[in-house]
Amino acid sequence: MEESLVINEDSNAEELAPIAKAVNDLLVIPVTMRSKNKKGVRVEKGEVIDFEYTGPVLERVLKENRVVRTTPLIGRYARIPVIVAPIRNRKGEVIAALGVVDVVGTVDLGAVFADFPRVLEQIRSYPKPARE
Repeated sequence: MEESLVINEDSNAEELAPIAKAVNDLLVIPVTMRSKNKKGVRVEKGEVIDFEYTGPVLERVLKENRVVRTTPLIGRYARIPVIVAPIRNRKGEVIAALGVVDVVGTVDLGAVFADFPRVLEQIRSYPKPARE
């Protein structure tokens, strides 16, 4: 029998873990994720650290249904820049939130990619996100 992965506003941490782990594997930075109605996961170094996770920025994104780039003052990632994005259903309603530590926001990309002008061109073509 074929398995599938479906998430909704009531998905629990175990159901969200495969997505959060994949993002962590890709970016190699801490990842948090929760559904609208249930606490979620915190993944670091390829391992789920917490199956009952929530945080102030995840909760804010679930309430506001928009991407938030900020440096929280409280919670596990206090004083660390983060980006949290809503995951929406087909109607545009928020069903979950996915967050990562904003390493890009803390790095001088010009210095890092000075030897890779194509990468810099691509980065410069993106609209600059608003920071709070």
